[in-house]
Amino acid sequence: MSTTNIFTPFTEEELMPKEEKLEVIKKGKQFSIGIPKETCLHERRTCITPDAVQVLVEHGHEIIIEAGAGEGSFFTDLQYSESGAKITNDPKEAFSQDLILKINPPTEEEIDYMKPNTYLVSALQINLREKDYFLKLADKKINAIAFEFIVDEYKQLALVRLIGEIAGTVSILYASELLALSNGLMLGGITGVRPSEVLILGAGIVGEFATKAAIGLGASVRVFDNSLSKLRRLHSIVDSRVPTSIIDPKELSKALRRADVVIGALPRLNMQPIVTEDMIMKMKKGSVIIDITIDNGKVIETSELTTMENPYIIKHGVIHCGLPNLTSKMPRTTTKAISNFFLSYILNYDEEGGFENMLTRKNEMKQSLYMYKGRHTKKVICDRFGLTYHDINLLIF
Repeated sequence: MSTTNIFTPFTEEELMPKEEKLEVIKKGKQFSIGIPKETCLHERRTCITPDAVQVLVEHGHEIIIEAGAGEGSFFTDLQYSESGAKITNDPKEAFSQDLILKINPPTEEEIDYMKPNTYLVSALQINLREKDYFLKLADKKINAIAFEFIVDEYKQLALVRLIGEIAGTVSILYASELLALSNGLMLGGITGVRPSEVLILGAGIVGEFATKAAIGLGASVRVFDNSLSKLRRLHSIVDSRVPTSIIDPKELSKALRRADVVIGALPRLNMQPIVTEDMIMKMKKGSVIIDITIDNGKVIETSELTTMENPYIIKHGVIHCGLPNLTSKMPRTTTKAISNFFLSYILNYDEEGGFENMLTRKNEMKQSLYMYKGRHTKKVICDRFGLTYHDINLLIF
């Protein structure tokens, strides 16, 4: 029996079957986490509690916290230290870690402390930013994630919702305080006394929780929004106890004249305010306006950014509060809520092999970035500041 020689470029060894190689996801310590002390807007919140630090340290992470970072939320350096964090007096050390968790965006000086390719997770507050902020981050080749863009697996803005729930409730509690200060009115209804009128602009998460808080205190509430589906959703949540309306200038103007408290809870990014100065001039003297979403654009034309030191201004006899960090008035509750979110957020990415692995696998992770290795990846930011837009799906695939 004759054998024919078959030419092959492979050796006999190369043609032998081999075991399949599967990717082994690296677990264990993925990154060091820096928690700097907040320096802007008299900020009292922080991103992480001592309990969360303990869990992260047990999972192999190194946590570097700047001394005094938790004081505003009534957490001491000793509590953080006993939980396993390293306390540093040098902000440069906190900013030179692999992952930086912050409430407010870093200042230009703080950006200088950061290493190239660092992951920065903070709020963006786009209305308070300048173009230079983005250019400076780009120079450092930073990977930046904004609270406002963090999406969960259900396509929900998870952190925006969480902070919005607190902001809605706090807005009513603080409005009640200001109303008592301005004209001695109590927000709730007392037997035989007409309840105060609360007007809420926006039927999203902030509007929903503001409505619940106002109803709970016994106020008479009315909600305006341009989305019928949001109004319908709110209507069903509060058992149809609240009259709702589409934003019609004539109807809105009448409601504003009767209102004791106005809550602005509609982001107006690159859009005109809904409530004009003329409408404000016709409001009752001593009434209160809280423009919650001022860091994403004004709902009320006469609103101005205010600070924790001077939380309100008076225009046309109406109190205006424009705190971009209103939840900082309840710092411990807000810190606990944000910390719970970030604990699960970090552990989830840890399980999957770190941020870089998640970027290639999960679309919602890509959507939370507004900068990847120094390239601007959010169209809304690029349009506003005249920056070059890069599609994140073409950078990571």
